[in-house]
Amino acid sequence: MALFLITVKRSETVNGIRLEKGMSVEVVSTYSNPVTTNGGHEVQDAFLRKYNVDMKRACRLSTGYLEVKKIS
Repeated sequence: MALFLITVKRSETVNGIRLEKGMSVEVVSTYSNPVTTNGGHEVQDAFLRKYNVDMKRACRLSTGYLEVKKIS
């Protein structure tokens, strides 16, 4: 298992959802990239828990909009 830091790359409003650059969550995952694997379920849950932001509804659950850093 590894710890990842997932961060929003740029500020924008999409489908009525406001995303701010720098919003970030920590995710523990057995996958090499939790954003692209398993439909991003772990990342989606983390953003819902921390910010009450639905990344799937905003269509921003991809590495084009999110930066993924492996912490450990």
